Amino acid sequence: MSASVLFDAPGPKARVRNIIYTVVGSAALLGGIAWVILRLNEKGEFDPALWDIFNYAGIRQNILEALLATLKVFALAGVFSLVFAVVLCVARLSDHRPVRWFAVVFIDLFRSIPLLITIFALWVGILGTMSPFWALVVGLTIYNGCVQAEVLRAGVNAVPKGQKEAAYAIGLRKSQVLTLVLFPQAIRSMLPTIISQLVVTLKDTSLGFMILYPELLHSARLIANNTPVNGVYPFVQTVAVFGAIYIGLCLVLSWLATWIEKRGRKAKTGIKVAHAEEPAASDVAPAPGAPVVSAADPRGETIVTDKAPGKDN
Repeated sequence: MSASVLFDAPGPKARVRNIIYTVVGSAALLGGIAWVILRLNEKGEFDPALWDIFNYAGIRQNILEALLATLKVFALAGVFSLVFAVVLCVARLSDHRPVRWFAVVFIDLFRSIPLLITIFALWVGILGTMSPFWALVVGLTIYNGCVQAEVLRAGVNAVPKGQKEAAYAIGLRKSQVLTLVLFPQAIRSMLPTIISQLVVTLKDTSLGFMILYPELLHSARLIANNTPVNGVYPFVQTVAVFGAIYIGLCLVLSWLATWIEKRGRKAKTGIKVAHAEEPAASDVAPAPGAPVVSAADPRGETIVTDKAPGKDN
C-alpha cells in the first residue's frame, strides 16, 4: 500500500465505499439528465421546427456577426489587460512608496467593484461620451488587468530570491532584473492562471448585452424573442446553440494553454554545460614525493627520479 504526504491510500473498506459513492453519484447525475430530457420532450422542445430556425441564412449571418463582435472585444481586451497588468505589477513592486500605494489602491478598488457597474459607468459617460464597444473593452481591460497584475506579482514573488540576488550581483539594473530574469519565469509558472483569466475575460464579454453591444448574448436574446415557431419562442434551442459556441471558444483557449505549457516544458533553454576533457599528461602536477618521469635514455628505457622537481637531491 503506497501513501504520500498529502494523501493516504484508502484501505479495503474505503475503496468499497468510494465505489458505492461513485455509482450512486453517477446514477443520480444520469437520472437528473434523463429527467430534464423527458421534461423538455413533453413540452415539445425537441420539435425539429424549433431547431430548423438555425438553418435560416439571416440567423446564421446574425450569429456570425455576433461571434466576430465578441472575438473583437475579447482580442482587444485580452491584449490591453495583459499590458495593463504588467504596468500595474511593476508599480505594485516599485520601491517608491507613492507609486506602490497608488497601485495597491487602484487594484483593490476595481477588483472590488462589480465589472457590470464599471462597464455601465463608462457607457453612461463618466469619462465622457463612449461607445458601447469601447466601454466594454475599457471595462474588461481595467478589471482583468487588475486581476492579472496580482497573478503576475504572485509569480514574481514565487521566483527564488537567489535569482534576483545573482542578477544584481552581476550588475543588472532593476528594470533588467524584472524584464530578463523575473518576468520570464513568473509568466511561465503562472501561465495556466493567466489563460484561465483570459477565459473569464471571454465569458465576461456577454455583459455587453446590458449596454446594447451586439455580441453573442445580445444576438441570442434577439433571436429567442423575435423568432417564434408555431407560437413557441425558441429559448431552449437558443441557449443550447449559443452555450455550445461559448463552450467551444473556452475549450480552444484551454487547448491553447495546454499546448503552450507543453511546448514550454520541451523548450531547451538555458546555458549548456561543456563536457570536460581529460587533462593532458603535461598539465598534471606531480604529487609531493611521487616519482617523476624526467626523460628516456637512448636505449628506450625511462629514467625515473625519486623526487619531484625543485627539490634537492
